[in-house]
Amino acid sequence: MDTLECIKSRTSIRKFTEQPVEFGKISKILEAGSRAPSAGNLQNWRFILVTEKPLLRELHNHCMQQEAIYHAQAAIIICGMTNKAERMYGLRGKRLYTVQNCACVAENMLLAAHAQGLGACWIGAFDEDKVDNLFGISDNLEDGRPQIIIALGYPAEEPKPTVRQDLASISYFNKFALKIKDPHLTFRDYSIHWQKQARNLDYASERWSKKLKELGKKLLDKLFGKPEMKKVLEKKKK
Repeated sequence: MDTLECIKSRTSIRKFTEQPVEFGKISKILEAGSRAPSAGNLQNWRFILVTEKPLLRELHNHCMQQEAIYHAQAAIIICGMTNKAERMYGLRGKRLYTVQNCACVAENMLLAAHAQGLGACWIGAFDEDKVDNLFGISDNLEDGRPQIIIALGYPAEEPKPTVRQDLASISYFNKFALKIKDPHLTFRDYSIHWQKQARNLDYASERWSKKLKELGKKLLDKLFGKPEMKKVLEKKKK
């Protein structure tokens, strides 16, 4: 699948079939996550793959009972390691860069799942302490913290396209709120330009038609309004 097509067609799937997900596909998803960019190439993340049904059911209870986790055939918990980022970047590294790094991982995983015909859903609402205790995260990683959970499975529902904001309404140039006259040309959406040209041609055609009619009327008035022409017309009538 083309990368841009994968990005455009991906959407969250919350209902999955009972078909197990092949480990080969899961391993590719994990690898895609490991290839994500990170601040200073820290790669300060760890992944926990959950495939056992009892664990998935418990995880479901700690994720506000979201249906994506309940129906999932597998889940990946993305854990961030904050100390590593803090040592290099201070408080900003701890509070922001670690979150950003894990978000990059999650997006790579979502796209890798979609590219292989799988459904996936990003889960951000969960009881962090209970997930931590259930999987022994902080017991093994002093600075480990669950950041994101990815629910996986084969889709049991048709993808629902989400409405996206128009690029022209969310994009600025060189300065916030600064727009260009024709943003569609910058984004190479020539269809809008063609529509404008077609409207201009229609408008121009309408204007010229109106002007020609007015000109013709004036010429006729001038021609038949002369005394000589009036006499000729009167003779013809007689």
